[in-house]
Amino acid sequence: MNILRRNRRLRVNETIRALVRETTITPNDFIVPLFVVEGLGIRAEIPSMPNYYRYSLDYLAQEVKELWSLGIKSVLLFVKVPDHLKDNEGTEAINPDGLMQRAIKTVKEATPDMLVMTDVALDPYSIYGHDGIIKNGVVENDTTVSILAQMSLSHVRAGADWVAPSDMMDGRIEQIRLFLDKYNYTNAGIMAYSAKYASALYGPFRDALDSAPVDEQDIPKDKKTYQMDYANRLEAIKEVIMDVEEGADMVMVKPGIVYLDVVREVKNAVNVPVSVYQVSGEYAMIKAAAQNGWLDHDAIMLEQIYAIKRAGADLIASYFAKDVVKLL
Repeated sequence: MNILRRNRRLRVNETIRALVRETTITPNDFIVPLFVVEGLGIRAEIPSMPNYYRYSLDYLAQEVKELWSLGIKSVLLFVKVPDHLKDNEGTEAINPDGLMQRAIKTVKEATPDMLVMTDVALDPYSIYGHDGIIKNGVVENDTTVSILAQMSLSHVRAGADWVAPSDMMDGRIEQIRLFLDKYNYTNAGIMAYSAKYASALYGPFRDALDSAPVDEQDIPKDKKTYQMDYANRLEAIKEVIMDVEEGADMVMVKPGIVYLDVVREVKNAVNVPVSVYQVSGEYAMIKAAAQNGWLDHDAIMLEQIYAIKRAGADLIASYFAKDVVKLL
């Protein structure tokens, strides 16, 4: 055959494939989610998230030092709040000596240059497992937003560089921005969970923090009244644009691999960095399939990470971050 253009010349070996590769992954692409618990000497594996752990503050310090040594520069903190500190108002969320506030200080003391992001939502602090205050069987928007603004200020005062509101309340980005600016924290960043879907892929995460909605009368059984309907695409664009207009410095799409169409739409719609959260269920599925010998763990892990980046993610929050960086 007389073929002048042979595209396979660019695939002959790994050297040429690497030279012409369109999408690359580096440690700078990752945000590492970390789960923190009270106590000492605790490094407890999460049953539904094999090889992922909850850390007490002493082990948290060790973990962030290792991450920094690998070139990873950002962590996203979540806390497992003891039941006796939970209520319906998020009181513990604004405690200056709370677990989150101490975790922030621990990371900054261990790795001063690590970019610390913090989860801002009430579900870890709620007796009902919801992201906001419950009244008359409804998750209240405006009273919740007021607490979220105070919570954000508390985190930044403790040393957080960025806050990451994951609650999906309307108007919370503007109120948080105004509140932080009022107290002269104008350099504190906001990574808004702008397109967070009411997904069935969050189960292992809720196990990790004991934050699933409770099954009680007059309490919403799910989060569909504030998280997005997974049938909707254009709504995500509206949400991210509104958050940017309210002051978000970065927006997020969550979950990851089953929402790549949304990631691309969002990337095309805004001029701020786009982050994607590869969530606990996505992690758990790969782990389970690999443990059963159905998939090659590292191969599918890398393929999904590259797919998320290729779709338009500037940053990826992933439980695989450390494993990927070690393979690169």
